[in-house]
Amino acid sequence: MGVVVSLEESKRAAGIQRLIDLARPDMERVNELILSKAGSDVEMIPEVANHLISSGGKRLRPMITLAAAQMFGYAGDGHVKLATSVEFMHTATLLHDDVVDESDLRRGKSTARTIWGNQASVLVGDFLLGQAFRMMVDVGSLDALDVLSTAASVIAEGEVMQLSAAKNLETTEDEYLAVIKAKTAALFSAAAEVGPIIAGASRSERAALRSYGLNLGLSFQLVDDALDYGGNASELGKNTGDDFREGKITLPVILAFRRGTDAERTFWREALEDGAAGATEFNHAHALMRRYGALSDTIARARHFGEIARDALAPLKATPQKEALLDVVEFCVSRAY
Repeated sequence: MGVVVSLEESKRAAGIQRLIDLARPDMERVNELILSKAGSDVEMIPEVANHLISSGGKRLRPMITLAAAQMFGYAGDGHVKLATSVEFMHTATLLHDDVVDESDLRRGKSTARTIWGNQASVLVGDFLLGQAFRMMVDVGSLDALDVLSTAASVIAEGEVMQLSAAKNLETTEDEYLAVIKAKTAALFSAAAEVGPIIAGASRSERAALRSYGLNLGLSFQLVDDALDYGGNASELGKNTGDDFREGKITLPVILAFRRGTDAERTFWREALEDGAAGATEFNHAHALMRRYGALSDTIARARHFGEIARDALAPLKATPQKEALLDVVEFCVSRAY
């Protein structure tokens, strides 16, 4: 079946084309393994899993795993299993997130929870996590298993942290960065680190990729935060303004709230804490963010973490994979423009 790709999507893909090309042969094996491991005799499991798996995500995280393993000369097939594990962890997180956030749209399609219900979405997410850990065990690397299992725990902690911060306008920037470090950056970091682990890279090389992934993830999430107030649904994988309607306290909100007047802070409390977050309020929120530079400063912080990610790779020898991973940093930040 053919897939129609928009001009804008083509432009965005061009930013990571080097990564896509390098990962393509291994990604074909990843995609085959995804379909195989998402299968089950329980009919609803592959239906729910494939609904999200086939919905057009870029699969950036597993491609990073593949490239990071290739970068250090890995020649086995463990990186394919680990990349698939990373994608299953990400997919499970999305299924669970949509239930927690009561989201109706994911990548332009109805979320699984709106079609099959919350219970099915949570349980299929649990199934995918189970399959991910089985593949990690198959690889036979205790270090890789440790990194990915730790990431799974940290991600869950991040979700709970975000839940406790929801609608709380007293959340500080440092507290918010701790949330996204756990919720988003932890999986990017693990995805980047397990490649050099199974390739037998040195501790310093592992640390370089771990730092790269962590800071890339922070940059990626901060751009998403800004895009929610000025992006488009196809780029975000959700409706623009979802964060606002759900009362999420993201960095643009934190900055606009703290920089505003008493009257404007009252608006934020009524909109986010009291739930008066309609279209008119969203437009006003966006105007306040522009007035106080909240969006531009969020992007500036994203660029800062992107530069840390680039610097983490700087000492490593030049390879096509290194160049491709550097492209990813610019791709993540350039989504804001």
